[in-house]
Amino acid sequence: MTDFGDSFSTSTDNKGDKELQEFLLVEKQKAQFNAQIHEFNDFCWDKCVDKTGNKLDSKTETCLTNCVDRFIDVSLLITNRFAQLLQKSAGA
Repeated sequence: MTDFGDSFSTSTDNKGDKELQEFLLVEKQKAQFNAQIHEFNDFCWDKCVDKTGNKLDSKTETCLTNCVDRFIDVSLLITNRFAQLLQKSAGA
């Protein structure tokens, strides 16, 4: 009976370890995604906004619009890539 208990405990531990590793992988990917968003926002702000005021001029507004469009494109690309990686790791 002791062997059965030890075997069950080891099996449960391995399953728990795998679940923990998967959870940590997902959280790491989320953190990387958020870091990339933050970096991209900083980039757009530095690139487009020369001066702050009550209103944006048309040049700044166009620049921010284009930058946001690229941000959305990049976000979708990254999200799709993470989804592919998760599907690949779930299938393995």
